[in-house]
Amino acid sequence: MRLTLGFSPCPNDTFVFDAMVHGRIDTEGLEFDYIMADVEKLNRKAMNCDLDIVKVSYHGYAYVASDYLILDSGSALGYRSGPLLISRKKLSQSDINSSLIAIPGKYTTANLLFSIAWPDARNKKEYLFSDIERALLDGEADAGLIIHETRFTYTEKGLIRIADLGDFWGRLTGLPVPLGAIVVRRSLGEEIALRVNRVLRRSLEYAYSDALASYTFVAGNAKEMNSAVMNSHIKLYVNDFTLSLGEEGKNAISTLFDIATQKGVIPSLPDKIFLI
Repeated sequence: MRLTLGFSPCPNDTFVFDAMVHGRIDTEGLEFDYIMADVEKLNRKAMNCDLDIVKVSYHGYAYVASDYLILDSGSALGYRSGPLLISRKKLSQSDINSSLIAIPGKYTTANLLFSIAWPDARNKKEYLFSDIERALLDGEADAGLIIHETRFTYTEKGLIRIADLGDFWGRLTGLPVPLGAIVVRRSLGEEIALRVNRVLRRSLEYAYSDALASYTFVAGNAKEMNSAVMNSHIKLYVNDFTLSLGEEGKNAISTLFDIATQKGVIPSLPDKIFLI
């Protein structure tokens, strides 16, 4: 059976999916036609139901929950791994509310967390995540939300951290911050969905057992990222929650949705959102 699959070219995703898409493991009869795109583009593809399996932000999931279930494996959650709010200069709370904020997409979890933390900061402009540093340096925006590898490079460009939204979430809830999920179309049925989840977990286990096997795929899609940043990226976003959400991971996700729903940031979700 052939399935369509979408994930990002970021090192954490290519590390997880390498063995799965290159036939290094038992795929239980499944084959995958995959594309790679920025997570905001993947969010919008999921909204159109374009893909069978797709990486989405947890914010984006709120808008596709009726069509997709969250897999137990593959998610990006963690402590101290949330988006950062950065700028060229120090900003006060009132400054942030009146500033133009560069965001990496309307449906990113970065924007969701920022909306919870600063509900009155509504002057936002969308950018590709990798263009936000440049937008700040060029004076196009006053502050920006950075994700992915830009967490590791912004200080080299003379930019400063205003807030860590992972720390904000940790103080608010004591839970890991949910960033991105791998979701599967509900219409595929439970048997296929469970098979996908097993294959995805097997792919990650293979990557852990032989890190060099995925190096070419990871490095080849990491553009100009050096090895140290690439490895830091994987270490930050791939962890025990990626292998299996567990009760703590599910609790963090449910809490994020509950808070965001109560604040009117996202619509209500179906009762069943997790595959298992």
